Amino acid sequence: MAYRKLGRTSSQRKAMLRDLTTDLIISERVETTEARAKELRSVAEKMITLGKRGDLHARRQAAAYVRHEIADQETKQDAVQKLFADIAPRYADRQGGYTRIMKLGPRRGDGAPMVIIELV
Repeated sequence: MAYRKLGRTSSQRKAMLRDLTTDLIISERVETTEARAKELRSVAEKMITLGKRGDLHARRQAAAYVRHEIADQETKQDAVQKLFADIAPRYADRQGGYTRIMKLGPRRGDGAPMVIIELV
């Protein structure tokens, strides 16, 4: 299997991963389920790789993926700006492996395994 379906349609899954990626870029740490974190890891690392490229095309590709609402345009700019100005230079000499997943234990309501995914 190429990816996890996470119990959602493809559009819902894409929207959820866009939201989680934006949150990870802005706060550098997200608490979520283990399956979501493992899917988020590949998307987030691709975004950081775009940031390391640093050219205009990479910036536009990242801006097209990062989530924003029409009334919340500054969040999109903040996320893209932070990705290219702060996060990408931090990993300039690192060849992948930008995220870390730490297990927390089961969620109280349904027992889903919870983790914290953060930037290294």
